[in-house]
Amino acid sequence: MRHFDLVIIGTGSGNTIPNARFSGWDIAIVEHGKFGGTCLNVGCIPTKMFVHTADVAETPAKSSRLGVDEQLLGVRWPDIRDRVFGRIDPIAAGGRDYRENHPDNAKVTIYDQVAKFVGHKQLDTGTGETITADRFVIAAGGRPMIPDIPGLAETGFHTSDTVMRLEKLPKRLAILGGGFIAAEFAHVFSSFGVRVTLINRSGRLLRGHDSDICSRFTELATKRWDVRLDTTVARAERQNGAVRLHLDDGDVVEADELLVATGRTPNSDRLAVEATGVEVDENGKVVVDAYQRTSVDGIYALGDISSPYELKHVANHEARVVRHNLLDPDHPLEVNHRFVPHAVFTEPQIATVGLTEEQAREQGVRYVTAHEDYSSIAYGWAMEDTTGFAKILADPDTGLLLGAHIIGPQASTLIQPLVQAMSFGQHARTVATDQYWIHPALPELIENALLKLPLTAG
Repeated sequence: MRHFDLVIIGTGSGNTIPNARFSGWDIAIVEHGKFGGTCLNVGCIPTKMFVHTADVAETPAKSSRLGVDEQLLGVRWPDIRDRVFGRIDPIAAGGRDYRENHPDNAKVTIYDQVAKFVGHKQLDTGTGETITADRFVIAAGGRPMIPDIPGLAETGFHTSDTVMRLEKLPKRLAILGGGFIAAEFAHVFSSFGVRVTLINRSGRLLRGHDSDICSRFTELATKRWDVRLDTTVARAERQNGAVRLHLDDGDVVEADELLVATGRTPNSDRLAVEATGVEVDENGKVVVDAYQRTSVDGIYALGDISSPYELKHVANHEARVVRHNLLDPDHPLEVNHRFVPHAVFTEPQIATVGLTEEQAREQGVRYVTAHEDYSSIAYGWAMEDTTGFAKILADPDTGLLLGAHIIGPQASTLIQPLVQAMSFGQHARTVATDQYWIHPALPELIENALLKLPLTAG
C-alpha cells in the first residue's frame, strides 16, 4: 500500500489547504466529482449568479409604483444557464489541472474515483489501490437529502445539484421544502415566469430563523407563490409527462418539474468513516473538537461533513485552522464559531447572526430588542419598501449585541457591521454614535435600530 504524508478527501475548502509550506509533503487528493466542491459547482456561486439574474428579471414587476413602466419581454433560459456554467465549469476544470499538472504540485497525486475507508487510516481509492497516510483531512461535504415518499424515485425529480442545468424552463415547478434552498430557487424560477408551488410540512417557511423574520417572509411568499403549509406529500407519480403530487389533505399538485429541497445529509456514510474509527453523531456528522480533530489521532474534518454550519465561509475558516494545525500541531489553533452570519438570497433578502429571540428566551438570556423598518429611513422610503425591517437583540446591562436579523434589500451586506460589533465586543451605543453613517443610505437602518435599544448602560 502506498503511504502518504497527507490525504485530503474532497476539493471544496479542503483543496485550499496545500500551499507552499507543504512543498516537501507527499500528498494525495481524492475527488470523484468536479473540483471546487458544493460551493463552486452546485451551491453558493452558481445559485447567486442565477439570483442576480432573477433580481434583474423581477424589476419590471416593481417599477410602476415608481412611475416607470417596464416590461419583461422574456428570458432566454439557455443563455442564462450557459452564462453561469460557461464560467464555472472551466474554473472547476482549471482547479483539477492545477493540482495535476502545475510544477508546484509535483508531489500531489490525484485519485478520481469514489473512495471509502476499509481500515484504520486505510482508504480504498476506488482505483484498485488502497492507500495509507499519517494524516487525513475529511472534507467530502454532503448531498441532497431525499425524503421517503412512495413513487418519488420513479417519478423523476431534481435537486439543487441538477435543477440549474435544466434543458428548458418549465411552465410549472413544484418545490418540496421550506428552507433556504427552496426559498432561493422559488425566487429564481418565479422571476423567470415559472408558476411555483411550494409544499412545506411546517406552518412557516424558514422556520429556523427568528419568528418575526419567518412570519414576515411566509406572509410575503404566500402572495407570490402557491404555498402549501402544514402539508406533506403522500404519493408521487408522473402521468402524461406531468408530475402529480398527492398531498395528505387530498389535493393534487401538478407540475412539469419537481425540485426536492428538503435538506442535506453528510457524506460520511459513503466514505465509511467508521471503518477508520472516526466517530459520527446521530445525524451522520463527523464529530470534531475545537481544533477540527476527529476521534482518531491525525485525522481532521471540516466543512459540511462535520460542521453544523453548512456555509462556505465557515468551511474556509475551518480549512485555515486545519492547515495551521497540520503544520504546527504542538501549537494548535481553535476554531471561532462564536458569531456565524448567514444569508438567504431570496426576495426579499434575509440575513442573520447570533441568537434569535426564541433562543434567548429558551436559554434564559436577558435581552432587549429594537426594531427598525426600511420605510422609516430615507433610502427605504425612496425605494417604497414597506415590508423590510431590522431586529436587534442586546444585553440591557452590558450593551453587547446578542443577535441581529434583517429582511429586506441588501440584508446580506447590512448585517456586516453588526457581525463586526459582536465579534469585537463593541457596545451598541459606541457602534451607533462613535462613527458616521452615510445619509441617506441603507446603513441608517442599522444605526437607527442600535439607537432604539433600551439599554440601562451607555
